[in-house]
Amino acid sequence: MKTAIFVSGSGTNCENLIRHFQGSDVVEVVLVLSNRGDAGALARAERLGVPTAVLGKSSFNDPATLLPLLRQYEVEFIVLAGFLLMVPPFLLEAYPRSIINLHPALLPRHGGKGMWGMHVHRAVKAAGDTESGMTVHWVSEVCDGGEIIAQFSCPVYADDTPEDIAAREHVLEMEHFPAVVESVISERMSAR
Repeated sequence: MKTAIFVSGSGTNCENLIRHFQGSDVVEVVLVLSNRGDAGALARAERLGVPTAVLGKSSFNDPATLLPLLRQYEVEFIVLAGFLLMVPPFLLEAYPRSIINLHPALLPRHGGKGMWGMHVHRAVKAAGDTESGMTVHWVSEVCDGGEIIAQFSCPVYADDTPEDIAAREHVLEMEHFPAVVESVISERMSAR
């Protein structure tokens, strides 16, 4: 299934997904799209031979710009991997139950507006949580509010810094995210 990855940052998950699906007969990563021209993910994708595009916030929120771009690459499925813009309603309509997101906490805890990257791990530490982890969920019109697909947890120790929590959670992402994406898309293909 032709898949686009939307990213805003350095792109470690993006690269991990691209490498995982090289030669796959289930998932073909056809486009990496970022809202930031300086996102490290763009260089990672280009090194691995995947086309890239940059759309700032206003272009991303314009159906006359975004939808033709996705059609050009015949995108059928979208994976958000550290993408910091809200998905506009027209995109949810064009891709019903075809957009998933990775969140670096165990939703519904520490989700919603402003909860991304180190903000999440600082919130986990401040709350005194004894575990954290990652969540993969369907994207809905509510920030981090879509139905949960999979969660994986890791311990949080009393003397952990937010950076320690982030590092432990990131290991989960590297280990589990590609398999969850593959499973969701495989199910989608077998239901056709």
